[in-house]
Amino acid sequence: MLSIIEINHVSLWVKDVPISINFYKNILGLSQLASRPNFDFQGAWFALGNRQQLHILEGRTEDVSHSHSRRNHFAVQVESLQAVAVFLQSKDIIFIGPKARPDGIMQVFIQDPDGYWIEFTEILL
Repeated sequence: MLSIIEINHVSLWVKDVPISINFYKNILGLSQLASRPNFDFQGAWFALGNRQQLHILEGRTEDVSHSHSRRNHFAVQVESLQAVAVFLQSKDIIFIGPKARPDGIMQVFIQDPDGYWIEFTEILL
């Protein structure tokens, strides 16, 4: 039996690393981590909360192939969806929500420059 503690990181395969760095660092305000090893490919690591990370990796050439259904996404827990909505509006970032899932948990969704969906929720799942 596996004894999983938590998710360590999420990796996204991106077309343009500098554009993704700008989005995650300068627009969303994530902290870029200096601890990324000197791999033989471009990328960047960002903090997602206290221990989890987002890794972006160079090399994707085709478009992200998923629709508005948000079937492929990652989610982050936030203190306030209202504060997220105000922040996103201040950055002119288009978002969906806040809207309730069928169980009543509220969500906000955005897309990054590559078309990956990011969910914000107040509830620890």
